[in-house]
Amino acid sequence: MDFKQLNAFLTISKLQSFTKAAEILGYAQSSVTTQIKLLESELGVRLFERIGKNITLTHDGKKLLPYAKQMLKLSNDIKNTVFNTETPSGTLTIGAAESLCVLRLPEILKEYKKLYPSVEISLKFGSCAEFRHFLNDNIIDVAFSLGIKIDSEEFISEIEVPEPMLLLAYPGHPLINKKEVLPKDIETEPLILTEMGCSYRAALENILHTCNVKPNITLETGSVQAIKQFTMSGLGITLLPKVAVEDEITTKKLIPLNWIGPNFEIISQVLYHKNKWISPALKEFLKLSRDFMDTYSI
Repeated sequence: MDFKQLNAFLTISKLQSFTKAAEILGYAQSSVTTQIKLLESELGVRLFERIGKNITLTHDGKKLLPYAKQMLKLSNDIKNTVFNTETPSGTLTIGAAESLCVLRLPEILKEYKKLYPSVEISLKFGSCAEFRHFLNDNIIDVAFSLGIKIDSEEFISEIEVPEPMLLLAYPGHPLINKKEVLPKDIETEPLILTEMGCSYRAALENILHTCNVKPNITLETGSVQAIKQFTMSGLGITLLPKVAVEDEITTKKLIPLNWIGPNFEIISQVLYHKNKWISPALKEFLKLSRDFMDTYSI
């Protein structure tokens, strides 16, 4: 097998079309078809199911997918190693929690692009659970995570910064003037939360469950900006990292409640796989991230 075949395989699996893949890759469709046939012949399996105009991965095709991604990623790493031993270049793929992209990550990336304009930045949003998968499959170079600490011998945790979490309500909400807000106080309150899989949502749900409180989830969305807008509109209360709502608190559009329940134990983390090759591009990103995150340490 060769990298052209693997690239064709990945492109077809993404677009679910031989025709569209050929257009993207700049090949004749017959050439793409031949590449896949050669790959299937070498592996001794069918990679795609073709029924009418629908193209889907077979079971064997799904098994090949993460390995193909990793091989192409390693190919790029090799090229960067051979031709750029010192100067950061190539592509740096960062797994990022959306909450950290509100303020911190843009500051880091702005400075990074100024210093190393030859590096192409690729962002892949996800949750803590997804970052484990992304790092293990070499889909991302580094994870910029916010949530429950990812603690594993497989990963190097380069940076760890505790993140204050705030239970927030709109101006005029009855709980704003309450001196102590406990889990039982929000039992009937409509909650606006991030989607399932978000670790700080899970932290809140675990606390409520421990206190025999069933959460009254009114709305869930993966967009932090949408959560803020819905909360400010009076649809309910929410839990968000302080870093994501500092402007709204300053302008009193959102009001922190006096939560005295259990600590949420949420941190920001920058981590990578222990077997990851530290390219010049990744090395400088880690260094710059440490410099920036040190200013936020509590």
